[in-house]
Amino acid sequence: MADNIDNENIQDNDSSNTSEDEVPFDIQPTETGEKILPILIEDEMKKSFMDYAMSVIVSRALPDARDGLKPVHRRILYAMKEAGITYDKAYKKSARVVGDVLGKYHPHGDTAVYDSLVRMVQEFSLRYPFIDGQGNFGSIDGDSAAAMRYTEVRMDKICDEMLLDIDKETVSTRPNYDGSLQEPTVLPAKLPNLLINGSTGIAVGMATNMAPHNLTEVINATLMLIDNSDVTISQMMTVIKGPDFPTGGVILGSQGIRSAYETGRGKVLIRAVAEIEEMKKDKYRIIVTELPYQVNKAKLIEDIATLVREKRVTGVTDLRDESDREGIRVVVELSRGTNANVVLNQLYKHTQMQTTFGIINLALVDDVPRELNLKQILRIYLEHRVDVIQRRTLFLLKKAEDRAHILKGLKIALDHLDAVISLIRSSKTVEDAREGLISEFGLDELQAKAILDMRLQKLTGLERQKIDDEYDELVKRIAELKEIIESEEKKYGIIREELEDLKERFGDQRRTAIKSSVEELENEDLIPEEDMVVTITNSGYIKRLPVDTYSQQHRGGKGVIGMDTKEEDFVVDIFVASTHDYIMFFTNRGRVHWRKVYEIPEGSRQSRGKAIVNLLELDEGELVTAMIPVSEFKEDMFLFMATRMGTVKKSQLSDFSNPRKKGIIAISLADDDELVNVALTDGFRDMVMVSRHGKAIRFPEDEVRVMGRSARGVRGMNLEAGDMVVSLDMVDETASLLTVTENGFGKRTEFEEYRSMHRGGRGVITIVTSLRNGPVINVKSVHEDDDIILTSSEGIIIRIPVKDVRVQGRNTQGVKIMDVRASDKVVGVARLKAEED
Repeated sequence: MADNIDNENIQDNDSSNTSEDEVPFDIQPTETGEKILPILIEDEMKKSFMDYAMSVIVSRALPDARDGLKPVHRRILYAMKEAGITYDKAYKKSARVVGDVLGKYHPHGDTAVYDSLVRMVQEFSLRYPFIDGQGNFGSIDGDSAAAMRYTEVRMDKICDEMLLDIDKETVSTRPNYDGSLQEPTVLPAKLPNLLINGSTGIAVGMATNMAPHNLTEVINATLMLIDNSDVTISQMMTVIKGPDFPTGGVILGSQGIRSAYETGRGKVLIRAVAEIEEMKKDKYRIIVTELPYQVNKAKLIEDIATLVREKRVTGVTDLRDESDREGIRVVVELSRGTNANVVLNQLYKHTQMQTTFGIINLALVDDVPRELNLKQILRIYLEHRVDVIQRRTLFLLKKAEDRAHILKGLKIALDHLDAVISLIRSSKTVEDAREGLISEFGLDELQAKAILDMRLQKLTGLERQKIDDEYDELVKRIAELKEIIESEEKKYGIIREELEDLKERFGDQRRTAIKSSVEELENEDLIPEEDMVVTITNSGYIKRLPVDTYSQQHRGGKGVIGMDTKEEDFVVDIFVASTHDYIMFFTNRGRVHWRKVYEIPEGSRQSRGKAIVNLLELDEGELVTAMIPVSEFKEDMFLFMATRMGTVKKSQLSDFSNPRKKGIIAISLADDDELVNVALTDGFRDMVMVSRHGKAIRFPEDEVRVMGRSARGVRGMNLEAGDMVVSLDMVDETASLLTVTENGFGKRTEFEEYRSMHRGGRGVITIVTSLRNGPVINVKSVHEDDDIILTSSEGIIIRIPVKDVRVQGRNTQGVKIMDVRASDKVVGVARLKAEED
C-alpha cells in the first residue's frame, strides 16, 4: 500500500521550509535502501477490512450460483474425485480426505473442512447428500460427529453428476494457494444443486439462506424454462410447489414461498407433523413424526419438559423419545380429560415444533453477490450447462479431429503399403524414415510417427477395415459435434436429455407437505373464559393470574408479596380482563399494539412474568403506559388519551381494529411529551385529569372533537411549572374519585365537588400534597362495593374494599390506605369492580 503514495505529493503538501534534500515525515531509508512511508490508520483499516470482507464473500461464505457450492465443498469433492474415492470404490478414512484438501487446495483449519464434509453426509442437513459416510456423523439431536480418524467416506452416486466431464476441459481452473496445482473455479454440475440442496452462509454485511427443493420439481421447472424462455414465476410455481426439506414437516401458507421466488426473500412457516392418538377412553397422546428443518430434537424435548415443569403447558403426564432408525417418534402423553388440540397448539406456539425459515436467495454471479429470484437461479444454471456442453463438445471435437487426422495418415500408408515399407527399410534411422514419409506422401510429423508406431497386425485385411470404419465414424461424429457447437437448440436438447435421465435415476417424492392457509394456533372455543388479573412492571414484565389469587384485607394492612421483583423493578399497572378479551397496549411514544389475554403467559403470584419485549415488538426505550381491555372494536366507542404535558385527544375505537405487527400510531407527540393514560368512552362522558401537584380538572369530552390516529390533539389541562399529568379517568356520578399519593395516603371525593369547566384550565385542588402525603400517583373512579389493589415499588400488593376509604372533601389530606416503609412508595392503583370480585 505504501508504494501507492506519491512522494512528490507528500513533498508538495509539506511545509514550505522543507528543502529538496530533506525527507518529509522523517522517512528514513532502511539498510537495504528501501523507504518506509507513513499512512493514515483509517485508510489502512478501510482497505484491509474491504479486502477481508471481499475474501469472505467470494472465497468462503457464499455459494456460486452455477454449481451451488462454496469453495470448501467444491474442493472436498474435487479432492475425492482426484483421489479416486468414488461411489464404486472402497471407503477411505475421512482424515485422508481432509488432509488432501488442506494440503492441496484449502489452507484453513481442519475443523472447518471436516465440519463441511460431515454436513454433506448428513441426511437431515442435505436433501440429497453428496458423500456416503460410514461411522458416526452426528444426529438430529445435535450430537457431533466422531473424530475424522474414526469415520470413513466416499462419494455418493448422485455426487458423480456434479463432477462428470470435469476432465474434458468443461470448466476453468486456477492455481491453488501455492501455485503448484490447478483447481476448478466451478464444477460442471449437471445437477441444479443450488436449489435442490440449498445453502447457508454468513458473510460480511450479507448472508444467504437458501432452502432445499425436490429434484423432480426443480427439473420440471427447468424443462419448462427450456421450452419457453418467457415463462413466468407463477407458471413455474405450478411445478415447484415450494421448498422440500430433508426432515419433512409442513409448510403453512404460500405467501412466503411466492415472495422468495419473486424477490429472492421470503419467510416460510414450518410446522412439525404430529398426530393425536386415543390411548384409552378420554385419554390421548400426541405423536410427533417429522420436525421442521434444522430443529434439534433433543433441545425440543427439553423445551417441552420445561414448559410442563413451569406449568405453561398443563395436562402432560409423560414425554418420551421413541425415535429409531425407522424415523422420528416423540410421544407426549396427556392426562385424562385434557384437550389434546389445545396442548398441541400450545406446543406449536411455544416450542420449535413451529419455526420460521427466512429465505435469502443470495449467491455469487460472476464473483458478485446477488439476490436472485427463481427464474434467475434456473437461467444461470442453464447458461452454465450450455457453457459446459460447449466446452465439452469442443474438447471432444479436438480429440475426434486429432484421431481422424492420425487415421487419415494410416489410410494413406495402407494405400501405399509397398512404397512405405520400402522407404522404411531403406532408411538408416527413424528420423530418416520420418522425414521420408513426410516428404514422399505429404504427411505431417504426427501422422508419420503414428505410421512408424503402427504394429504389423494392422496390415491384415480385418484391421485395415477397422481403420476405415473408425475413420468413417469419426467423420460423422465430427459433423455432429460441429452441429452442436453451432446450434443452441441442440445444446438445450442435450440438457433436456440429461435432466430427464437425472429425474429418472434420482427423482423422488416430496417430503414436505404444503398447506394452502395458516390455521389459527389457538381455538378460542377450547380456551376457558375466565377473569384474569394482568400486571406489568416498570422493567417491562407482564403476566396474568386468576382474580382469586388475592384475598381481601382491611385498610392499613401490610399486604402480601405479589411479585418477585428485580432491584429497581416495580409493578406499574394492574387490571382485570377476560381471557377472550383483546388488550390494547399503548406506549409512551404514542403507539398501540394488541394481544389476546390468553396470549399472555399465566404465572404464579411470586413469578415475574414474561418480558413485554418478547410479547410485543417495541423499539428501544419504548414502554407500555396504558392497557385497555376490549371485547370488540365498536364504531360508537372512543379512545380518550391524555399526555404528560396536558394534551388530550379523542379517536374512534374502530380506527384501531387492525394494528400491524410493529404497532400503529395512536397519537403524535411532541419530543418532550409522553402518553400517560387512555380511557375507553362512549362519547358523552365528562373526563377528569389530575396532576402530580394535586390539581384536577373536569370537562365534557364533547369539547374534544374526534381526530384521526396521527393527530396531535388539543390542550386539556394548563399545568404549572414543574407539574405534570399523572392520570385520566371518566366521571361517574354514581361513583367517587379515589386519589392516592406516594406515601400511601388517599381519600374518596364525590364527583359533584368537581364542577365542570372548559378544557384547558388549571383546575381545582383535589388533595393536599403535603410532605406527609407526597405527590399524587394515580386516581380511579370507584364504587362503594368495589375493591382496589395498591402496589408498591418493592413489589408489595394490598387489596382492600373501597368502602374502607373515607369520603372527604377536595381540600383535605386523606387517610392512610397502605402502610409503606420509608424506603418504599405506592406506584400503582387498580380497581376491581364488584361483579369482577
